Amino acid sequence: MRLLVSALLAAVASAAPLPYYCVLNADAGAWPEILSSIGLVRQPANLAHVFVARSGTPASNEWNQRVDQGAILILEGESSLAEMFGFRRGAGFVKAGSLTDVHRPGLAIVWEKGLELPVLDLPGGATVFARERWSGTPMMAGMRRGAGILLWLAVPPGERGYERFPYLLQALTDLGMERPFSSARLWAFFDSAYRSRVDLDYFAARWRASGVAALHVAAWHFWEADPEQDAYLEKLIAACHREGILVYAWLELPHVSEKFWATHPEWREKTAILQDAQLDWRKLMNLTNRDCFRAAADGTASLVKRFDWDGVNLAELYFESLEGIGNPARFTPMNDDVRREFRARSGFDPIDLFGTRRDEASQKQFLDFRAELARRMEEEWLGVLESLRREKPDLDLVLTHVDDRFDTGMREAIGADAARVLPMLDTHSFTFLIEDPATVWNLGPQRYQAIAERYHALTTHGDKLAIDLNIVDRYQNAYPTKQQTGTELFELVHNAARNFERVTLYFENSLLAPDLGLLPSAAAAVSRVERIGPKLVVESAHGVGVPWRGPAVVDGQPWPVRDAETVWLPAGAHSIEAAPAEPGPRLLRLNGELKAARSLDAHSIEFTYQSSARAIAVLDRTPRAVEIDSVPATPKSAGPNTLLLPRGQHIVTLTIE
Repeated sequence: MRLLVSALLAAVASAAPLPYYCVLNADAGAWPEILSSIGLVRQPANLAHVFVARSGTPASNEWNQRVDQGAILILEGESSLAEMFGFRRGAGFVKAGSLTDVHRPGLAIVWEKGLELPVLDLPGGATVFARERWSGTPMMAGMRRGAGILLWLAVPPGERGYERFPYLLQALTDLGMERPFSSARLWAFFDSAYRSRVDLDYFAARWRASGVAALHVAAWHFWEADPEQDAYLEKLIAACHREGILVYAWLELPHVSEKFWATHPEWREKTAILQDAQLDWRKLMNLTNRDCFRAAADGTASLVKRFDWDGVNLAELYFESLEGIGNPARFTPMNDDVRREFRARSGFDPIDLFGTRRDEASQKQFLDFRAELARRMEEEWLGVLESLRREKPDLDLVLTHVDDRFDTGMREAIGADAARVLPMLDTHSFTFLIEDPATVWNLGPQRYQAIAERYHALTTHGDKLAIDLNIVDRYQNAYPTKQQTGTELFELVHNAARNFERVTLYFENSLLAPDLGLLPSAAAAVSRVERIGPKLVVESAHGVGVPWRGPAVVDGQPWPVRDAETVWLPAGAHSIEAAPAEPGPRLLRLNGELKAARSLDAHSIEFTYQSSARAIAVLDRTPRAVEIDSVPATPKSAGPNTLLLPRGQHIVTLTIE
């Protein structure tokens, strides 16, 4: 082992660090899942920069030099290697089953199974990140050592990588590890009820730094015009646009608004016990009723036209409840219009399903009718929104639909049937956003591959599929935290990003502060990174941000798409190398799919993009002239250096004095 490590270290001593890791033991455990969740790539030890030494790894003096020269070494449990760096067995044992972590001291971190562990003494200068809750015994600690980093864990992190130490990756970044890649493609839901008196400019900048490309704003709060509320929303949209963030109107029909519910009791949806359908926070209206539908459609049109929205998200337009027909107090729809239509088709009143007609065949007949009714409503409302494109041609559309392929009980429970809805992608332009149902929130991140496979089998429009992750407290027993955070969150986001074109988070207020810095890395889908001579080659599925300081050449040409810390690349494989001088104006970031870019001269750049909504371009200087597809244009601006560009695929030429 000593001779092998010595040879490996000599081979890499002079190499610039790449985001490569190596587990030094035959059994890698869950470390590949942990480290790849933020974009680190597994490679042999002679190429790696981050190393994991599991319990029992023997000491080797060469590691002193390697760490001092910049290596990151993670030490798991007891070993002679850990002892060499000062993590030595002390006196006694501790029963560990619950932790406190400096990144979120008030968060309950509970292990599913407690362990009796030896107490280890720490080297001088070590920072303790996590302690056993009751005794205060250190469970995770780290330190800088020369140019390198040491991180020690008292015990393996668990079979899936997140059962014991949710914030171990944050500890590494605290100690100086740089995140390897970035994505700026996340969407997030937003409810102003949680952010009514905040600095919107501050939050817009924070969302952008967290990789958020679009905010889906709870629009029912703004359904009726109100000077104070309208001013708030206008300020929110303007702040987001300045940061390059799109803003969508998030609708939760059949809930319209509190006032709509109060004003129109005659249009309220009914449950199977014939009570008004006020279920959880939603107050459901009977959109089957033509008068109700027209009033809601007119209100939607007014709402969309009043504000500078970039898109509309038609979310969860189906029925209650998760218990399905087994819970009549929550089961909908049972309004007069639906009952009349079904009775005309089937010959019996669906309310009889809860009285004299409980046979399985009758239930199936109504549940099939209910699923078809949900599809019909969704298509009708897509038509309403598409008609608004006559006045707002850049408006993007999203249909949020709960998953019923992975959890097949959703169709009978709430009427959601993706197989009926997905064919609409053949005739309508929208993104199909698949909502992760509450029933599977406790399952692991690998489920996103299974979900993606089921949906790709139903449509040829795979580029229109997106996934919605609910980052909230789970009602199931979940360990180590009730809400997904830290490594669990990063594994969820990373697996989702590898399998879907777009990842959406519900919701921005539930995201915990310790997670924000690494979210862009978790969302990056990089399949290859290597150094070939002076060039760094990076391949990604959706485009990616690569850490970079100074001018750059991409694919042999001066590259203008860069901010102070990141070079932004299109999808595919691209090479980067240092440039001798700045080529001219820079496109700091683009909210859209970058296809190509080039510097024309010291004053001009050109780039091609594609976007289902408007694309927001943020520049380092104010443009003097703009051409879109070789035609002079005056696009709307969100600030002196920020342009709102049309949806679709376009070539933009900018001249800057």
